[in-house]
Amino acid sequence: MIRVLVADDHPIVRGGIVALLATADDVEVIGEAPDGLTAVELAERLEPDLVLLDLRMPGLDGDEATARILSARPSTKVVILTTYESDTSILTAIEAGASGYLLKAAPPEEILAGIRSVAGGEVVLAPSIAALLVGRSARPTVSLSARETEVLRLVAQGQSNPAIAATLFVSEATVKTHLLHAFEKLGVNDRTRAVTKAMELGLL
Repeated sequence: MIRVLVADDHPIVRGGIVALLATADDVEVIGEAPDGLTAVELAERLEPDLVLLDLRMPGLDGDEATARILSARPSTKVVILTTYESDTSILTAIEAGASGYLLKAAPPEEILAGIRSVAGGEVVLAPSIAALLVGRSARPTVSLSARETEVLRLVAQGQSNPAIAATLFVSEATVKTHLLHAFEKLGVNDRTRAVTKAMELGLL
């Protein structure tokens, strides 16, 4: 069961999200927050597996709430659920460590699938947000091998290490080695940041 905390300052929208999550047998909503500060407090007290955060909230935006939640509880996953497709706060939330970026206008099944993927340790980016990262790309200062790029592209698609190994017909240990080399070149230490950094640099 994926224990989820929902944070959104619009009661009707928040209620709709909670109702959607209630349709999933493997998701349990353990709390609701009307603003970012409350989300941080509840995340610390309730210890959810995943926090679904609105990007724009009074008092404390989603990017800052993400940073505080992950600082206090690194094992919690954060998914930004936003109306905005082009917002600098999205990039700040990426830097803070959010693992998913979904749009409120997305089909319900896409939102549920995204939550499940992030809870399983994957990275989920709405296509328009991925495009935003690519659009903000700078000239690459690092170079990834063809295989490292291939592995990161599969990570960005939400594939696990075993699935990547099966796709590329290599061992899981080989996949991990390629990821570690990519992490070192990109100056990061996790899958989420590796994908977003590679996109920012125009490598994916």
